[in-house]
Amino acid sequence: MRAALDTNLLVYAEGFGDEARVVAIRLLLDQLRDADLMVPLQCLGELYRVLTGKAGRPAQEAQEAVLAWMDAYPVVESSAAAWRGAMDLCVAHQLGSWDSLVLNVAAEGGARLLLTEDLHAGFSWRGVKVVNPLAEDVDPLLAQLLGARSCK
Repeated sequence: MRAALDTNLLVYAEGFGDEARVVAIRLLLDQLRDADLMVPLQCLGELYRVLTGKAGRPAQEAQEAVLAWMDAYPVVESSAAAWRGAMDLCVAHQLGSWDSLVLNVAAEGGARLLLTEDLHAGFSWRGVKVVNPLAEDVDPLLAQLLGARSCK
């Protein structure tokens, strides 16, 4: 099962945010180190913006962080078709344009899960389920993904 990582998880993994979230996401990513994970390109752009803006990192340091994520996981790029699907999400479900693009790109990249603290946990689009990995109750698909990793 493939899962996509949203920007907020990358930001926490980079150490920006409250300590509990940073620790939880770093632990989760460690548990999923052998999982089939991917990152929508949009999320890497957003990560760079957060690191150079809110986190106050120098541009070169932020660039190195983004490049490290690109080395670690497959990156799924946006396309005109992905944008058309994202607009369908915006119109039909009143989701924000950039969140819609990330979700639709995750679908195009073959993800079954979009791991994010944003969006509406439990929402599904084109076979991708939005899952908050920081929720108190672990989603069954995330538990399955975690279980599959512990059996290796």
